Amino acid sequence: MTRRSKTLSRIPLSHGDVGTQRSLVVHRYGREGARPKAYLQAALHADEIPAMMVQHHLIRLLDAADAAGEIRGEIVLVPAANPIGLAQHVNAAHLGRYELGGGGNFNRAWPDLATLVADRVADRLTGDAAGNIDLIRGAMREAIAAMEITDELGSLRRVLAGLACDADIVLDLHCDDEALMHLYLIPQHWPDAQDLAAEIGSRATMLAEDSGGGSFDEAFSTPWIKLARRFGPDRPVPVACLAATVEYRGQPDVSDALGEADARALFRFLQRRGVVAGNPGPLPALQGETVDLRAVDVVKAPATGIVAYKAALGASIRKGETIAEIIDPMAEDAATARTPVASRTDGLLFTRRTHKLVRAGEGIAKVLGREILAHRTGKLLED
Repeated sequence: MTRRSKTLSRIPLSHGDVGTQRSLVVHRYGREGARPKAYLQAALHADEIPAMMVQHHLIRLLDAADAAGEIRGEIVLVPAANPIGLAQHVNAAHLGRYELGGGGNFNRAWPDLATLVADRVADRLTGDAAGNIDLIRGAMREAIAAMEITDELGSLRRVLAGLACDADIVLDLHCDDEALMHLYLIPQHWPDAQDLAAEIGSRATMLAEDSGGGSFDEAFSTPWIKLARRFGPDRPVPVACLAATVEYRGQPDVSDALGEADARALFRFLQRRGVVAGNPGPLPALQGETVDLRAVDVVKAPATGIVAYKAALGASIRKGETIAEIIDPMAEDAATARTPVASRTDGLLFTRRTHKLVRAGEGIAKVLGREILAHRTGKLLED
């Protein structure tokens, strides 16, 4: 009889409100310290339910693999990564993207681990790349454990970062408003990560070394780049963590059929990476394009009003084409109530807003272009 490796833990968060105690449920498979290590979390933006559905089905697949003795590496899975956001309901509306106590976007301002560990490892790195990886991972664990915590959000960040920091693979599972499957990576992981993009069926894969917001995935991919540049070729630092943000379509796209298919795709990816035993079969063909994130036009509303889309999700858009109109419902003359909104690039319309009443300056769509846009500088992600 095969001995199961799975353990289940509940990690309490500290500094909660009076009379409350929130916690994270963590599923672990394989031997601690085994390689490769994969870390997967869902719904850091707590109102992004498709990601939690994927994790529900992935747990079932991993439980079966564990029972069959097929776990080769270590897997840490957090099916609901944000109990703070899960509890945020205002007048029956679930608000899971921002921390209502003033902490901002849950997926921004994650710690800069390169800065936290650089001095810790500076005098200890050698010419041994594998040894340097182990040294840096140990320093990351120490630095995260030493983080000063003053509130519940800080406690959540420390726990999640501590679980993910020493992984070979970090997948942060999200969704958009209304969207096609898409994926965010750093350019140093392309084309190596083609297997991930192909398996999940990404229609838009976007690359940025630093998107400017301190997102969760970049907290674990970019430190390796920064440290490599600081210490140079004599003390090699490989890019040792494949970290990505996976966007599972839009918020309404929640079903067992989608969740199971998406979970099977992740399971096959884990097989390809040697985390789970078994033959994943032929790799599917890539479905979409891979571009610099600066080539993506974040189309913003020029006026406040009702969005009326003129182009369907998945449409091929031409530069200057009207993709929507903003209607002023209080206009005295209906003939002048509409303001057209045009794309600034040729490409694929891969996201749209679900909520149709928008303010001027808010993003209402994204178009996957091929040429870098001059206005796309600084923070490349929407908050």
